[in-house]
This record gives sequence, structure tokens and C-alpha cells, in this order.
Amino acid sequence: MKIIKPTTDLKQLNGLALAYMGDAVLDMYVRYYLLAKGKVKPHALHVEATQYVSAKAQAEMVHRLEENGVFTEQEMMVIKRGRNAKSGSVPKNTNVTTYRYSTGFEALLGYLYVSNESNRLDEIIQMALGEFENKQEGTEGGAQNHE
Repeated sequence: MKIIKPTTDLKQLNGLALAYMGDAVLDMYVRYYLLAKGKVKPHALHVEATQYVSAKAQAEMVHRLEENGVFTEQEMMVIKRGRNAKSGSVPKNTNVTTYRYSTGFEALLGYLYVSNESNRLDEIIQMALGEFENKQEGTEGGAQNHE
């Protein structure tokens, strides 16, 4: 249950508005995830959380989940709505394509949140974080093997 009843159909929000909500949702989930894994030092939490919520990480998450056929047709439409929204600016540390895919992922998370689809939201974020963890472990393991 949300704190107020909406005065509009939140599912119909534009892609950037959904991404605005999704950004906060992902941030909250990542913070909880890190705390639940035993991370407690504020600076370390911030540094690690940044790895998960960067545009590059989000774009990789959405690509991997899409490749695995995770998203429904409706969810893909929401991702495309967010991806195709014109934001007016792109952060300095990423390219336009990466930024647009991360915006699409955030739009989906925002859509699921405002639609009260908490089970599906949990499922997608759990899979996304799992994919990210697997990639990180593969990268770290690969780096160790080359030393």
C-alpha cells in the first residue's frame, strides 16, 4: 500500500517519470541487498552500491535478462518506452545507448512499483543482481587467472 491514492493512472506515466521512480526503487533494493550481505561501513556501501546502479551496470542487467527471455511483452514495451524517451542530457561518464537502456530498465522498475507488482519487481531485481554478481565473479576470477 502506498501513502496516498494517486490522482492519475500511474501506469500511463511517461518513460522518464517511470525511470525517476525506478531509479529510487533500484537504489533502495541495492542498499538493502548490500546491508543484508553484511556490508555496514558507509563509504564501502556507497562505493559498492555505485557499481550496481551505474548506467553501465543497469544496461548490462537489462541486456542479460532480455537475452534470457525474462521479460514479458508488456515489460518490453515499458522498457522501450523508457529507452526511447528523450531526456535532454546524458551523464558525462556514459554513452547515449548505454544511458537509454539503463533508463529503460529503470522505467520498468518504476512501472512495476507503481503497478503494485511487488512479486515481479522482487523477481526481476533478484535476477538482475544475480546476473551482475555472476559477471563480477567471472571478471574477478579471470583477472586472478592472468596474474
